[in-house]
Amino acid sequence: MAGNLVSPESGNPSWFSPGKLLIVFCVVNLFTYVDRGAIASNGVNGSSGTCSESGICTGGSGIQGDFDLDNFEDGILSSAFMVGLLVSSPIFALLAKSINPFKLIGVGLSVWTIAVIGCGFSFDFWSITICRMLVGVGEASFASLAAPFIDDNAPVSQKTAWLAAFYMCIPTGYAIGYVYGGLVGTYLNWRYAFWGEAIVMLPFAILAFIVTPLQLKGFSPVEPKKPLPDIETVDTKETKGDGPNRKLSVSFRSATSSYQNHLSTFVKDTKVLLSEKVYVVSVLGACAYNFVLGAYSYWGPKAGKEIFNMTNADLIFGGITVVCGIVGTLGGGYALDVINSTIPNAFKLLSISTFIGGTFCFAAFCFKSLYAYLALFAVGELLVFATQAPVNFVNLHCVKPSLRPLSMAVATVSIHVFGDVPSSPLVGVLQDYLNNWRETALILTAILFPAAAIWTIGIFMHSVDRFYEDSEPTMLAIDGASRPLLDEQSAESNDSTL
Repeated sequence: MAGNLVSPESGNPSWFSPGKLLIVFCVVNLFTYVDRGAIASNGVNGSSGTCSESGICTGGSGIQGDFDLDNFEDGILSSAFMVGLLVSSPIFALLAKSINPFKLIGVGLSVWTIAVIGCGFSFDFWSITICRMLVGVGEASFASLAAPFIDDNAPVSQKTAWLAAFYMCIPTGYAIGYVYGGLVGTYLNWRYAFWGEAIVMLPFAILAFIVTPLQLKGFSPVEPKKPLPDIETVDTKETKGDGPNRKLSVSFRSATSSYQNHLSTFVKDTKVLLSEKVYVVSVLGACAYNFVLGAYSYWGPKAGKEIFNMTNADLIFGGITVVCGIVGTLGGGYALDVINSTIPNAFKLLSISTFIGGTFCFAAFCFKSLYAYLALFAVGELLVFATQAPVNFVNLHCVKPSLRPLSMAVATVSIHVFGDVPSSPLVGVLQDYLNNWRETALILTAILFPAAAIWTIGIFMHSVDRFYEDSEPTMLAIDGASRPLLDEQSAESNDSTL
């Protein structure tokens, strides 16, 4: 794939070539998760104040110390972004049918940048919690639309490898965030960590608006808006004639019709998506998997510091995660391409890698030796991270191209709602009850085994790769702009059955 891509909307070459597109998306994804790692680091997250038996109290540090948060409240900070993500992901996926998806990404990145600046200026628990919610709004556009763009433009023989490169940025971003947050929090102040993220992300938000936008496979280019149709039939006396009341009524009825059609399309698309059993199994396994990884990413440095007396927990945990994240994620994508990128093969890789990786991670927390723990946990993390590209390959290829943004949006919302969002505060509550990080870590790690069992079911399901199916939607003019409608027959059933 050489040369720049062409925008279907204008017919002009875009600044993006496939390689540039992948690099930009990888960098943006990386810094999205640098933010997650930074807020979980000991340097930014900090610790609460303590009082000795003699009555001498010492002040806390970081966010937890400045705002006097307990472990439950502290866990809420890692999950607050989900509120914005939950509300916004389906909306961005639906709007992609009537607004250029690339422009939507620009809107999302702009909101994200403003939100992290607000985190740096927060003054109490609620102010930073609200800003973390807005971070989720910004992330929603990127999370649901970036992967379909990459899948469209990757070479056929390297689709999973390209997805692996993109999802490799998740553990890498977390790890860099731990180190970044630890250094900034130690030598400056935790607030500077957020302001630094905003400075880096701002150019990418601007870039999404100024370059010639691209279009996704399965969607027709959005036509320019035309003048409102001249509707002659208005029943009320006030709206007769050519006055402003009539124009207002026409605009209101047109907007209402547009909203109803959007809602109807969303409901139909969601029904088709959730009737795809292969997709449901993939997402259920990912929910259990992300429950563990979400808590690992947030509590890992703190747990490692307490269990093994790590003096540089941020650097050690971050170093292991970045190396294993890169090698594991790229290795998983490469392995699936080598054995043939099919949905059943993806499920085989998911179940085997998660089971063996979970076994190594569980064994790691049984040892008292720091070196034994580091060796076993590194192997476990490497195998666990190998699932990143295969699970998203399944989510993208078991549905028609026109449903991919919604597929990614629903998957993203699901793995957060039932995965890493509740896991951080729940693990905080469990630790408050047990007051033993080793036992807490063992209980948490055991949840990887149900994830492997769920993905094993997918191996035996009949599946169809729908990427090359014709999914060009029928278009309906609403408000003078083209709106796609779902084919009624596509809502009846799919080809995947148990």
